[in-house]
Amino acid sequence: MLNRWMARCGLLLAPALAWQAHAAEVCDLPPRYGLAPIAIAITRVACEEHRQWLRPFIDRDGRLASLRVTEAESGYLADHGIVAWQRTASYWRESGTLDAVADLPGASSCAQPAGSRYTDSDCRAFLVDTPWSATFVSWVMTRAGLAGFHRSQRHMDYIRSAWHDAATGPYRMSDPASEKPAPGDLLCFIRGRSQKLGYGGLIEALGGRGPMPTQSHCDIVIAANVGGDRTLYLIGGNVLNAVTMRKLELDRAGRIVLPAASAQAAQGEAEITAPGAECTPAHEELCDFNRQDWAALLKLQVPAVPASPQPGQ
Repeated sequence: MLNRWMARCGLLLAPALAWQAHAAEVCDLPPRYGLAPIAIAITRVACEEHRQWLRPFIDRDGRLASLRVTEAESGYLADHGIVAWQRTASYWRESGTLDAVADLPGASSCAQPAGSRYTDSDCRAFLVDTPWSATFVSWVMTRAGLAGFHRSQRHMDYIRSAWHDAATGPYRMSDPASEKPAPGDLLCFIRGRSQKLGYGGLIEALGGRGPMPTQSHCDIVIAANVGGDRTLYLIGGNVLNAVTMRKLELDRAGRIVLPAASAQAAQGEAEITAPGAECTPAHEELCDFNRQDWAALLKLQVPAVPASPQPGQ
């Protein structure tokens, strides 16, 4: 009788335990077995920053589910003493990308120590006016120690590098519709266009057979298909003015289910949009931050480890 009762309790507890396991924060889970050390380093740096920003995220339906602090605020991040705008300024300084925009108003003030009312206000204005998503990716790669990464304040610079220097660089460009994403990869979309470009169009542009897009964005792949949930987890900087996680759907083979692209603004940055193609109360179907022109998957290339010599060789 007791065994029968325990068995029934087990059936009742099983769904609850499964839900608890599924509800674990993906960044708090141990690295996947066999993952390269550099991929682990990249994901750990990105995950730690996401934790600092109080874990905002976009759900699989493309809706913003949480946002508690933004780039130019003076509020504290998760670890008391780290101020949001000062942390954002540190991405510029420590990634080595601040010099490239030194002529922009306020950039020089972000190079100065915090504490002066004039330079602090000037720096915060620069952070609001200047996109920092590529700078964040460059900062993560710098902190993770990825050799050969093309650090830049423009995503297109390292997208082009992954296409042109695939044989020698840390990334190679591939079609997100055909290859599976893995931790440490970069998933990129094209912004600022009224017409979808896609992987084929991007290849044409990079090869000089079409106009180059001027705006783009890349997120860092953190995890894929955790516990069989068919979800891709990404983290990006300046995503709605914070370090934000994004969830995308995966198919049964582990590839990205590419949402139909829209011309709406998705990153809190200026966009060129087609007339009528805007997120409004009358067009909720366009209010999806995941409906982007996902045009490139940059695959992290891990150097091969030489095989150990066999006896007698």
